[in-house]
Amino acid sequence: MTILARGCDPVMAARAGTILPPLLGNATIVSCTDDEDFKAKLEARQYDAVFFAPGACRFSAAGQKIPGSGGFSEGWGIEDYRAFVREKQGGEVKIVETTEEKNIVPLLRSALGLE
Repeated sequence: MTILARGCDPVMAARAGTILPPLLGNATIVSCTDDEDFKAKLEARQYDAVFFAPGACRFSAAGQKIPGSGGFSEGWGIEDYRAFVREKQGGEVKIVETTEEKNIVPLLRSALGLE
């Protein structure tokens, strides 16, 4: 199982890559913190789930620019990212998003069918 995670903070992304796998059936976490990298990773392979980290979701909910966005994704909110993911990964891809850190593991476990 492989999860593509789009976050804002490189330090938190690195930490998630070590903390989350044991909690998610040893899933592989592929992280990115900018949209050019996100686009390239979405186009390179299929993922079992795509996850938007709480920080990105909070920026979007507040109507603020998500750090690492720009160029093709200038002005996008989470709803735009959701449509982009479905375009690149197909309509059945599991998309997980939350503004609360406490929800990350339960939502990802559910998306991966681990519950």
